[in-house]
Amino acid sequence: MNAMEREFQLHTLEPVCRQDSRVLILGSFPSVESRRAGFYYAHPTNRFWKVLSAVFEEEITDRKSFCLKHGIALWDVIASCTIEASSDTSIRDIQVNDIDRLIQDTDISCIFTTGAKARDLYRKYIRLDVPHIPLPSTSSANAAMKLDRLIKEYAVLREYCR
Repeated sequence: MNAMEREFQLHTLEPVCRQDSRVLILGSFPSVESRRAGFYYAHPTNRFWKVLSAVFEEEITDRKSFCLKHGIALWDVIASCTIEASSDTSIRDIQVNDIDRLIQDTDISCIFTTGAKARDLYRKYIRLDVPHIPLPSTSSANAAMKLDRLIKEYAVLREYCR
């Protein structure tokens, strides 16, 4: 991979979070499609919203409202980086978001990361006294992980959400 193909990207999506949020779900960095759409997990082949819909047994018509209703905060580990398209493996020059500042004065009792890159970055850069549970990626790049298994893995969210 040629470094010339990577572009500097600044994370421009606002975190979804309120004082009464109970869990924080962190990805690595928004995909090109999510950056275009202005919201998390927007790529049509990403199974994140389908998984949450199954876990909470409800149709999701408004993604932000759904998260706030269930006490789910969303953000990403990375604040800026160089990246080729949406490829986690191409990420370099990482600056991390201030997760500690985000969760201060909230009810967040557990932090979840989605995918290996988010898990590894969280473990490397973030030091918080909050339980951390890594979850598998819902990206189509993780096609080996079938939908029913993803739903079983993500069911742990119900234990922490209202």
